[in-house]
Amino acid sequence: MPLLRIRSASAIGDTALRLVLTDGSIVERELRSVLRGPIFDSLRRSPAEFAQVRVEGGSASWPNGADLCPDVLIWGGRPPTEVSARPAPFLLVPAQDSSWGEQHPAEGP
Repeated sequence: MPLLRIRSASAIGDTALRLVLTDGSIVERELRSVLRGPIFDSLRRSPAEFAQVRVEGGSASWPNGADLCPDVLIWGGRPPTEVSARPAPFLLVPAQDSSWGEQHPAEGP
């Protein structure tokens, strides 16, 4: 499966984004559950600041230095292994388990 990344992003509400992906598909993501922590405080409080979203390195970022993992935005977590997988057109991005990035014994090195 080709690596999907974000080509452009725009705010569509106080905590939602419309994303154009590198394969041309368009998806919408509701992010309120992942906008946690001090770096996201101003984005949660100010729709105008949230609307300043831009794309850097294939992911969404904001002028205050906040950014989100592109796989979380596109897939809601880790990307699937199936070659034919397509991202859901609409997704409420779930809050991520803090151990998501940790290595688990079944996954190998």
